[in-house]
Amino acid sequence: MPSGPGTLTDAEIAAIVPHVPPPVATFLLTSETRAADIIKHHSRVHTNTIQLVDALADDAYPALRAALPSVKIVQVVHVTGAEAVDEALRIAPLVDALLLDSGNPNLSVKQLGGTGRTHDWQLSRRIVDQSDTPVFLAGGLNAENVQRAIAEVQPHGVDLCSGIRANGRLDERKLAGFFQAVGR
Repeated sequence: MPSGPGTLTDAEIAAIVPHVPPPVATFLLTSETRAADIIKHHSRVHTNTIQLVDALADDAYPALRAALPSVKIVQVVHVTGAEAVDEALRIAPLVDALLLDSGNPNLSVKQLGGTGRTHDWQLSRRIVDQSDTPVFLAGGLNAENVQRAIAEVQPHGVDLCSGIRANGRLDERKLAGFFQAVGR
């Protein structure tokens, strides 16, 4: 991953995965963009889900499905503007879920997650309303804004990262506050 906090090595992921009981999903977040490279990366960790944090060519999805038929595919779409709606709706039929985030893949060092920034939730709501594929919301979510985000976007679920960290590490109080806010 070129950016984002809390990354794990492939060896750490591979050590954790066998201990996660079903039906809990195990995720490989990868910035690889070619099907062969994603498949090779997955072969080192054996998760049951791959989260693609960068854009792929549409022809990569059938190759992933053929090589990894039991692995779920989640595509991140970085909502940087209105064009993200068309991108998400084009990709939705090719994946098991979409995750709408606030990165910027157009920078010289791509920001592909963990930025702590929110994006235009009205665009995210348009995607939710038009997609038959489950849509998850990410991007700057924390205890102070998650209720409003859920109300405005109506996502299938939420994904969090920087909003529950302090000094680069998971903060138990922030995590507890987040879950308390979601439960209200």
